[in-house]
Amino acid sequence: MAYFVTGAAGFIGSNLVDRLLANGEPVIGYDNLTTGKMRFLDSACANSAFRFVEGDLLDTGALTTAMQGADFVFHLAANADVRFGTQHPERDLQQNTVATFNVLEAMRANNVRRIAFSSTGSIYGEPDVFPTPENAPFPIQTSLYGASKLAAEGMIQAYCEGFGFQGYIFRFVSILGERYTHGHVFDFYKKLATDPTRLHVLGNGKQRKSYLYVQDCIDAMLLAINTLDGKVNVLNLGVDEANQVNDSIGWIAERLGVRPELTYSGGERGWVGDSPFILLDTQRIRALGWKPKLTIREGVLRTVDWLAQNHWVFEEHT
Repeated sequence: MAYFVTGAAGFIGSNLVDRLLANGEPVIGYDNLTTGKMRFLDSACANSAFRFVEGDLLDTGALTTAMQGADFVFHLAANADVRFGTQHPERDLQQNTVATFNVLEAMRANNVRRIAFSSTGSIYGEPDVFPTPENAPFPIQTSLYGASKLAAEGMIQAYCEGFGFQGYIFRFVSILGERYTHGHVFDFYKKLATDPTRLHVLGNGKQRKSYLYVQDCIDAMLLAINTLDGKVNVLNLGVDEANQVNDSIGWIAERLGVRPELTYSGGERGWVGDSPFILLDTQRIRALGWKPKLTIREGVLRTVDWLAQNHWVFEEHT
């Protein structure tokens, strides 16, 4: 089976590409390299089963041509700039929702019928039920990122019904691990590397978050697409624990051997749309025999260690 991976040079995408190639599968990687890193694809580019296409998902002609010969699409590309979404609201619409429509249309043109989509636990907004199951009632959307992902989910589901597609929608918690280039661990590490004596924290530090190690995430996705045969398969991916932001700070500081003075912006949210508590119910994916190998703490420390060995990502980060 030939896989087409959008966001192939990104954090999750490049790790997925490496895994698929290691499994002996041919892969076409597609990325506009706005935030993706070609260095993440060094190993893949040395493999004759990999072909990389630099292109934008908003360029429907290039996208449709690049997808020729694919059998399955992993659609991972997105605008992940959740925190600053209100400063450029069109970006989420274009890069998440419109881009997903273009992927679906390119699939139609190439007679590709199977798609896996990286959605987000943010679509649950601020739910009343914890752990939050896939069939939880949707509250008012609190972030443009979450709203754009929810719209993309809806289109995928409609294409499954209208055009005979088969969809796998994965609602992630935040993902950690090697090649991680944005998020709280990245930001805290960068700040502490610059000034280990102090750290300013958005919110009150008591926000409870759940995280998943990238290789555990890939394990779950591959298991699902090779096991489930429903028309639309929606699965939460995460661990059965949540930790406070303050916990993460403590682990990172301990790993770096620093004891910074902490200051806080205050309030239970770090920014508009920041959910103060995220914990997803993962019974559906666990019923297939999956379970994460790393705890949140282990994932955070694995990420810190990788960042310590790859300072070039801070120099290239935009």
